[in-house]
Amino acid sequence: MRTGHIADIRARIGTDLLLQPAVSACILDDRRRPLLARHATDGGWSFPGGAVEPDESPADAVAREVHEELGVTVTPLAIVAVTGGPGHVIEYPNGDRTAYVGTMFHCRVDHGVPTPDLDELLEVRHVDAHGARALDLQPWMATVLPMVLGWLDDGTTRFVPASSGSG
Repeated sequence: MRTGHIADIRARIGTDLLLQPAVSACILDDRRRPLLARHATDGGWSFPGGAVEPDESPADAVAREVHEELGVTVTPLAIVAVTGGPGHVIEYPNGDRTAYVGTMFHCRVDHGVPTPDLDELLEVRHVDAHGARALDLQPWMATVLPMVLGWLDDGTTRFVPASSGSG
């Protein structure tokens, strides 16, 4: 559903490709397994998150999105990955095309237990690498999941490398 700022842009550009900043949260349990969420729109699994609003920092956006979707208060602690490019273009059922440039944050839960809102998210679970790959992952997770698993191993922020010949 189009709302607010995006609805205003879409009124002018229709379904044309829109570049949009986004954020996601890597929330770990005590076994260092990331939390994944099953989305209501397509049933696919990914990290919780969403779009950055005007005049909002990415860190504030991830805290807001996690609170809206999971009902918990979080503190972003570190950047896990920065993503974008061809694998991060999504076409929605209404025809809107969006190219996301995402920042994933490692977040600590300060208050509450992650519970899906049953509007945007239907289910959440902490999974290891094997468990994650057994789920119906959203397409962009093919890029992001290995980055998160690498970050869990060594704590180094990951990003999509530059294409050869660019620049």
